[in-house]
Amino acid sequence: MSMIGSKKAEAVRNLISSEVVDLGYDLWGVEYVAQGKNSILRIYIDSDNGITVDDCARVSHQVSGILDVEDIIAGEYNLEVSSPGLERPLFSLEQFEIFSGHKVGLRLSTAIDGRKTFSGKIVGVVDEEILIEVEGQTHKLPYSYIAKANLSADLDKRS
Repeated sequence: MSMIGSKKAEAVRNLISSEVVDLGYDLWGVEYVAQGKNSILRIYIDSDNGITVDDCARVSHQVSGILDVEDIIAGEYNLEVSSPGLERPLFSLEQFEIFSGHKVGLRLSTAIDGRKTFSGKIVGVVDEEILIEVEGQTHKLPYSYIAKANLSADLDKRS
């Protein structure tokens, strides 16, 4: 299982997804970064109208109530709710497909051809593999190997 689909993040996503949608937002993704008392649960929301601080506060209030009751994550953590932003993280194969043709930077949990980081253009998705073009060469990267992936903030994302 890839890091971007960690079990705790997936459990939180499944728990809060319908609530976030009912509030009028898209649940873009969920990240859980375990760091003891400094652990972070990051929830990304999106909307066709953009996301404001008030939107984040509204979702944070609703989600924190659900998480307090369900107690999926043991111990202390900080809850962050935000927009995915320009360098939005990618959490699913569908998101890689949506942003085919765009530049992406990603880190793998397992090296391929002696490397763990790739920066290039998403060419497509075939089965469970992301096709990424780096300096004219296309690499097939298993989705399960992806630890983290973010779109590039370059103004021209399609070059």
